[in-house]
Amino acid sequence: MQGKAVIIMGSERDLDFSREIARYLKLLTVDYEFRVASAHKTPQKVLEVLKEFEKEKIVYITVAGRSNALSAFIDGNTTKPVIACPPYSDKFGGADIYSSLRVPSGIGSVVTIEPEGAAIATAKILAIQDAELEANVKQYQEGKKKELDEANEQVKGIK
Repeated sequence: MQGKAVIIMGSERDLDFSREIARYLKLLTVDYEFRVASAHKTPQKVLEVLKEFEKEKIVYITVAGRSNALSAFIDGNTTKPVIACPPYSDKFGGADIYSSLRVPSGIGSVVTIEPEGAAIATAKILAIQDAELEANVKQYQEGKKKELDEANEQVKGIK
């Protein structure tokens, strides 16, 4: 398998959410690593992480709630794909997601709020040059379709 995901959390409080992303990456057979660095509090550390992986084939998945500067900061400092996956917070009624959606010009990060979606997008990006991973993505998609077909059969007779 070629390539991997680097999941960068804004703080250690994002670990459980990041583990959920990792669970789906494992199902898709994508390698991953965790890092913690904050665009607001430790911007130099973020740049060090980017330098660590600059020669590797990777996709960054950023996990930061509240004011998510992390995703745009990383995207503005790398040529690698960046997928923002901010954890949803009932506390802010979803308004904190806007900081992932409304970013400065010249930023090309993509946003999904579902851990599964972040993992699938990562796998698809890496599968562009990895036939084995592409087959894994197709298998995963077929499994989801099969689940729906089975659910359909189960509900057909319900009145």
